[in-house]
Amino acid sequence: MRLLSTETEDDFSKARNKALINEVQHFLNPDEATLISFSDIKKLLKPQNEVYKGMQVVPIKSIVGSEGRYKDFDNKFFPKSMHLKTRWEHIDMAHIQDINLPPISLYELGGVYFVRDGNHRVSVAKAKEVEFIDAEVVSLQTEIKLHPGDSLKKMTKQVINYEKRVFYGETGFGDVTDFWRLDFSVPGQYDVIYNHILTHKYYINMNKTEEIGMDRAIMSWFKTVYIPVVTVIANRRIMRYFRGRTESDLYVWLIKYWDELKMKFGEGFTLDQVADRVENRLRGAGLKRFLNKMAHFFFTRQNSSKIKGNQ
Repeated sequence: MRLLSTETEDDFSKARNKALINEVQHFLNPDEATLISFSDIKKLLKPQNEVYKGMQVVPIKSIVGSEGRYKDFDNKFFPKSMHLKTRWEHIDMAHIQDINLPPISLYELGGVYFVRDGNHRVSVAKAKEVEFIDAEVVSLQTEIKLHPGDSLKKMTKQVINYEKRVFYGETGFGDVTDFWRLDFSVPGQYDVIYNHILTHKYYINMNKTEEIGMDRAIMSWFKTVYIPVVTVIANRRIMRYFRGRTESDLYVWLIKYWDELKMKFGEGFTLDQVADRVENRLRGAGLKRFLNKMAHFFFTRQNSSKIKGNQ
């Protein structure tokens, strides 16, 4: 028994050292070595419903995250803390003695898996280079397919690309405007743009006896709303304050900020006045507070309706 105890201690020590090495290798990009939170990815993909799949044999390499223990293990499921040692070694002991353990519980989302129960068992299995594990699976339905090994940042980019394909495909935006660079750095913004177009279409049709179609509304919004705003952003060189963001990001934020100012000062508050106010804030003593407010906006996903296509 003492020999087995020594073996499990050695196994844990090796796994813990691998976690430390992994952390050092990714010290410039620590997110790449972080186990993905199921809650974060669920908020990102917003799955529609759950389907119980029952017992399955799941590839260990497809398990990429955890519901509750994502801070305890790295992205390869190696233990990040010594407080995991006792439980980890008990699981390892059972593995060495060929003792059958209960199946783990997993969520499946986008083709990858997240641990509901059994994080230590997954960690030991990975350390032992086991390829498959028995699991009880609940699947959450989404059209987006994720890739094992991707970081949350890469998954986020994949979601944004998916949203862009859906928006361009269902609205015909690119064919109408011949503009294919409506790009964002955060998810959920294409829904915001779609709602902006619908609102623009509504106001145009208020004074018409015959309703204009979606194509004309898109072109009108693009020429009379979007282009003037991004032109101001370019002329005032506002983008230099926001590395990693896009003109379309700034468009959405500026429109929201403009609406706030019009509520405060009246509908006559012009786009140039908004730009003047932004420039003064960016150059003034309140820069840090102003940038924090904008950062909060960028990191808060918009709660808006799903894209519905041409109407």
